Amino acid sequence: MKLHIKSNVSWVGKIDWELRKFHGDEYSTHRGSTYNSYLIEEEKVALIDTVWIPFAKEYVENLRKIIDLKKIDYVIANHAESDHSGALPELMSHIPDTPIYCTANGIKFLRGHYHQDWNFHAVKTGDRLSLGKKELIFIEAPMLHWPDTMFCYLTGDNILFSNDGFGQHYASEFMFNDLVDQAELMAECIKYYANILTPFSQSVDKKIKEVLSFNLPVDIICTSHGVIWRDNPVQIIEQYLKWANNYKENQITIVYDTMWNGTRVMAENIASGIKQSDQKVNVKLYNLSKSDKNDVITEIFKSKAILVGSPTINRGILTAVAALLEEIKGLRFQGKKAAAFGCYGWSGESVKVISENLESAGFKVVDAGIRSLWNPDTKSIETCVEYGKKVAGLFN
Repeated sequence: MKLHIKSNVSWVGKIDWELRKFHGDEYSTHRGSTYNSYLIEEEKVALIDTVWIPFAKEYVENLRKIIDLKKIDYVIANHAESDHSGALPELMSHIPDTPIYCTANGIKFLRGHYHQDWNFHAVKTGDRLSLGKKELIFIEAPMLHWPDTMFCYLTGDNILFSNDGFGQHYASEFMFNDLVDQAELMAECIKYYANILTPFSQSVDKKIKEVLSFNLPVDIICTSHGVIWRDNPVQIIEQYLKWANNYKENQITIVYDTMWNGTRVMAENIASGIKQSDQKVNVKLYNLSKSDKNDVITEIFKSKAILVGSPTINRGILTAVAALLEEIKGLRFQGKKAAAFGCYGWSGESVKVISENLESAGFKVVDAGIRSLWNPDTKSIETCVEYGKKVAGLFN
């Protein structure tokens, strides 16, 4: 499939409607995804990125129907991760001497992935590659979201090829941002940022401001996943700048797991207390053993504060809660408050364990949390409601 974008630039990637898990089983993709590859046919021909390994042969066969592979003068590898570079071994078996342009780290990583010594050319920010009347300008973008990542910019057509930046896992035959459901699109954008780019927010902010300082007009942003931004592409840049700066909405998210419903009862009554104290705050509850973790992480990203609950088991916490705490530790959320709660039978360590994990993940833990012995009785339920009222004030 070839989709015209502008002038002599076309999309030649793959739409993956069946994808439901990504990065192994780490990221849920409810709406599928795309692997975006771009062909620029000027006096010189450049191919930007490829597709994921399972579609390598299909991709190269389709590309051969579009262009004689030997007419490809340059291959641009913006990022070595295999969802972008996976078809390189198949492609380079047909054009082994074609130069591949990438960062110095990109060379290391591509060699590490495929154990091939192709005709690599290392580039850095400001380097240019002539395609005739137009040029590709390279912009290193380390830690967005790998050390090897780079963008490239096509002069004349004012297109930024941003790789993982500004993307989303979203399959659509429309392929352009102005044609798809806007609510679905933005939901996938914020999920992508929350789960993948949050740890690198400082780099995101710095790199966007650096690119803007170049004063290059941007008419189109061609991402590596999801839709192409052709209608007001600045809108997603503005969203990234917001998300990169300790983003939070007026939301409190309560996440928990429960064995015999006691911790669930606590969660619901704490939520009741919060709402009684603050009618304007958005309160959301998620049972972690029944909820998609990436969707929950997105809600945590949106929140000003979270409460995390688990009963005590073997002097620790339930595994669904432990897994989430480990995940958010790596995401390094900033500027968010937290508290812990949970039921117990005899030892009761869960609240302390959760609080310690929240602190190590960078959350400001507002108090020692709340525990309930066995199943909450009427008095314990009232205590939970009162606790909700209390933390509503502490979370402001």
